[in-house]
Amino acid sequence: MALKASELKVGDTYSERLVEDLKRTQIVQYAGSSGDYNPLHTDEMFTTQVAGYPSVFAHGMLTMGMTGRLLTNYVGDGRLTNYGVRFTNQVWPGDTLDSTATVAELREEGGEHFVDLTVSTVNQDGVEVVKGTATARIDP
Repeated sequence: MALKASELKVGDTYSERLVEDLKRTQIVQYAGSSGDYNPLHTDEMFTTQVAGYPSVFAHGMLTMGMTGRLLTNYVGDGRLTNYGVRFTNQVWPGDTLDSTATVAELREEGGEHFVDLTVSTVNQDGVEVVKGTATARIDP
């Protein structure tokens, strides 16, 4: 069912759990599907001994993609017209991520209705890992 402007108000929220206990396997699978084999995401020895991190960590784009799925689950497929994020903290194996989209503005432009959203994804400790905005076409 498509979102309707008449059924939304500024401040409405939609939340989902994106992943519970992120596995290293999921990070490696993303590396394979994206072609991004940066050793910070795939090589434990490099990451800990050379780069000085406690472990490999997830690709920012993996977190952005999971957050994007929350948005399309909320607004519907093919409705996003704009989506952008900032990566604010790293995502580690074992993390659980929850995301919330908040209605920031409802507007009409050129006879079409749009919703502007803010989005925030946090880990199990409440630390924000992704912060962003999105715009989607919605029904009247």
